[in-house]
Amino acid sequence: MKILLAPIFMMTMTCVPKESMLVLESKPKTLERPQPAKPLPESPLSPGDKIDEFNGVNIFYNGGMNNVSGRNLAKDGYNLGLKYQCVEFVKRYYYYALDHKMPNSWGHAKDFFNPVIKDGKINAERGLIQFKNGSVFKPRVNDILVFDKTSWNPFGHVAIVSRTSDHSIEIVQQNVGGKADARETLDLSRIGEKWKVKGDSVRGWLRKK
Repeated sequence: MKILLAPIFMMTMTCVPKESMLVLESKPKTLERPQPAKPLPESPLSPGDKIDEFNGVNIFYNGGMNNVSGRNLAKDGYNLGLKYQCVEFVKRYYYYALDHKMPNSWGHAKDFFNPVIKDGKINAERGLIQFKNGSVFKPRVNDILVFDKTSWNPFGHVAIVSRTSDHSIEIVQQNVGGKADARETLDLSRIGEKWKVKGDSVRGWLRKK
């Protein structure tokens, strides 16, 4: 007598590694797109707009430091400078308020000061008396304050002294890097007999005779 054995079917199970299961179950990350930078607010001023005046001479807005709006010439052809750079205001101020024309009406702001000229002596190119920063002669109203070049401004800067005290001076200026405020106060100190305007870039000041 034969005994028939029913076939035994073996079932195999495939094991999925736990790490793989986690990968399958996780949702793909959504990358956030960078938001565009917000534009800077535009200035309501345009180059040539009046922002101040001193002794009846207007001071104009220039926008960016390197902006130029053509050359300004007086009626007699005298070169007042590039609109509306700092040099243009200073020469225009001396021309109209002080009736002065510089023998050399060209050059950058830093070139207004000649370091080889002795303190209190004439600067022939400008037709003005020159004083170094650290002079025995105190700055006066209407003097031209001359700044040297810097790492961010290779041309230097010039301004007009509008007020003085024993501790500070106020200057009025044009083309101050997009700012609409034409006035600035600088510290002034007296060391012994010498007057010094605070700031490493201040070269000195010029004065009409």
